[in-house]
Amino acid sequence: MSKGKNKKQLPVLEDFEITAIAAEGKALGRYGDMVVFVPYGVPGDIVDVRIVKKHRRYMEGRIAGMKRPSPMRTEPQCEHFGVCGGCKWQNIPYEQQLRFKTAQVSDQLRRLGGLEIPEPKPALPSEDIYFYRNKLEFTFCDRRWYTAEEIESAGEIETEGALGFHIPGMFDKVLDIRRCWLQEELSNAIRLWLKIETAARGLTYYNQRSHEGFMRNVVIRTASTGEIMVILVVAEDKPEKYRPLLEGLGANFPQITSLMYVINGKWNDSIADLEPQLFRGRNHIFEQMEGLKFKIGPKSFYQTNSKQAYKLYSVALEFASLNGDETVYDLYTGTGTIANFVAGRCAKVVGIEYIPEAIADAKVNSQINGIGNTSFFAGDMKDILDDAFIGRHGRPDVVILDPPRAGVHEDVVRTILRALPERIVYVSCNPATQARDLALFCAEYRITDVQPVDMFPHTHHVENVVKLVRNR
Repeated sequence: MSKGKNKKQLPVLEDFEITAIAAEGKALGRYGDMVVFVPYGVPGDIVDVRIVKKHRRYMEGRIAGMKRPSPMRTEPQCEHFGVCGGCKWQNIPYEQQLRFKTAQVSDQLRRLGGLEIPEPKPALPSEDIYFYRNKLEFTFCDRRWYTAEEIESAGEIETEGALGFHIPGMFDKVLDIRRCWLQEELSNAIRLWLKIETAARGLTYYNQRSHEGFMRNVVIRTASTGEIMVILVVAEDKPEKYRPLLEGLGANFPQITSLMYVINGKWNDSIADLEPQLFRGRNHIFEQMEGLKFKIGPKSFYQTNSKQAYKLYSVALEFASLNGDETVYDLYTGTGTIANFVAGRCAKVVGIEYIPEAIADAKVNSQINGIGNTSFFAGDMKDILDDAFIGRHGRPDVVILDPPRAGVHEDVVRTILRALPERIVYVSCNPATQARDLALFCAEYRITDVQPVDMFPHTHHVENVVKLVRNR
């Protein structure tokens, strides 16, 4: 007798029609009374779908065969499409992506938030739909991920390292990237040079399970000013290994403005709690926006699509409706980008952010731009922003919110509601949590404008800006 049950074979749904776009960039169709979610499907596709998971109310599947492609379907630009896990909408025309994102915002605000909203304006398109990111992080791994097609065609697979992106949902699997369409070509050149040089020098790649190996990560930042930062992350402080590599990197790419390294002996890849070391050049680069300069350090946050960041902040400034004499609170200010962007249109700006290093950058950014009407404070938002703080710094006429994906803490919402600013501008990278928070604000405010902004072409992600006006 078998010691375990045979796993029940899940079905293949033949001639299955993809009918809509779902959350997280997936597509969907219906099989009887069940919804079936299918990655990389396009509405209008007729496909065979192999079911991989069955739940009580829905199923998950993958495309096993294409019967008739949707008229909407387009050819992906990237050779890694479908395996990398990024840019999941490369098979959908960009104009249609924008329609899906606008509809996504409308659905989440109305259905999840139960909100009465004006019709969202069409999502603002990105000027560049390829090579638009200013920051990417690549991971070294001692065993690269092989696709099913490679395994079937190659027979016995030799062990080979990778420098690329993690396979979705697999912390220890990395796809070796030959060409990425997200960041300008210099980024590809640096990554490929590192792959060749590290192999030639016999430098081992990290294994995320055994925690052995030397090379861990490389971060590449390319600013709109043309300045470039490269941060090499290694597992051990062995200068005889990393210094010659950094020397070669600087010699082959003299356009690098800031060349840094980090020693990370931890089990996780985060460098937030580690101190980057300067090897050559400056320890920062500069971004520029509407005549303002922003200092970007190795751990600074800056919107990853520089050109679209200007559109995003321009919408926030428009929605703030400033006339010059307002007190503005910029909550979750980060490095003070929005605060400094709006400072010239109001009396003063008060910025609050959790990360002390970001607040230090925000103050520097005000100084280098000759801005004297900003003040910045570091700490947990729900602890800093209270009635006593508002009493010391003045009641806000306008509050601008740009929180992380988790949204705004309820204590912060309550404090804002007690302060009753005339207008609230809510910038969000997650319309679902934005909808939840807006429902709380709507006890005292009405939503007058909704403007999605596409920061990430070929993905389902969308930024959304909402204007709230106090009820009278």
